[in-house]
Amino acid sequence: MTGLDSVSFLQHLHAYFGGKLLVIWDGAPIHRSKEVKEFLTDGWTRQIHLERFPADAPDLNPDEGVWQHLKHVELRNLCCFDFNHLCDELTLAIRRARRKPDLIQSFFAGTRLDR
Repeated sequence: MTGLDSVSFLQHLHAYFGGKLLVIWDGAPIHRSKEVKEFLTDGWTRQIHLERFPADAPDLNPDEGVWQHLKHVELRNLCCFDFNHLCDELTLAIRRARRKPDLIQSFFAGTRLDR
């Protein structure tokens, strides 16, 4: 993933949902990339507001629950032949998780953030 991928994702979100968006994400380098900064300075800050999770509070980030589930449930005891096999298995695991809305909601509930 690159900064350009982040920009494409933000554009996709905006096209899909329309209107103003609040995007909350972690401090990954791709999220702080030159491409993302240029994208936002080109007028997108009127449509997309980015907030960053605190680096010292991974328990507030629902994405941590996703990765824990993938590593310890979907992909546990998996032995892959090579990197491509691992990528294929990860893609399948993500697809399985996406079909379980209750599971996805549990990652947000697990953060215990006020709603």
